[in-house]
Amino acid sequence: MDSRVDYSELVNTLNSGDELKASVLLKEVIPRLVEYLQVTMSSEYNTARECVQQAMLNVYEQIRKDNIRQPQYIFSYLMRACRNEYINYQKTSKRYTNGDSEFQGMVEPATQIDNLIDEERQKLLKECVNELDEDSRSFMLYFLEHPDSSTKQASRIFKISEANVRTKKSRLIRQLHSMYLVKSTDVIV
Repeated sequence: MDSRVDYSELVNTLNSGDELKASVLLKEVIPRLVEYLQVTMSSEYNTARECVQQAMLNVYEQIRKDNIRQPQYIFSYLMRACRNEYINYQKTSKRYTNGDSEFQGMVEPATQIDNLIDEERQKLLKECVNELDEDSRSFMLYFLEHPDSSTKQASRIFKISEANVRTKKSRLIRQLHSMYLVKSTDVIV
């Protein structure tokens, strides 16, 4: 899979009606969003897939209504939409299993998101990032601190080509994912 950072062409493709190109882009972005919900929200695969599909429908409507003003941030927008869809799913499923009493005194959505992210996962990820060499650590910290950054922006900052930014980011994400899996397995055992 090609590791894209800038999905802005998705907005233009959906608006132009180029179904073939949109299909290729969606086949790339959907698994990344499903994995995002699985990793950050501890979602089960099928639940994550459902939430991503619903979020994609919602975002598609916004694109069709021309409400997406900055296409370069579409991936960040999609992540937020998926996260919100998952939170709504969780609320709904708890409502049916535990009753409404559990939702009294609910906090703001931003606080809910912070509360849902597992501190242990963040700690493990931080350990993994700290184990990278200094250049790689600086590179990954940039993307963690600037998730909306485009490939072009990163290429200017790190003085490497856009292709090298994509390649390096993809390689480091795979490396971090492997390190994380080893560490999380060690914690469980």
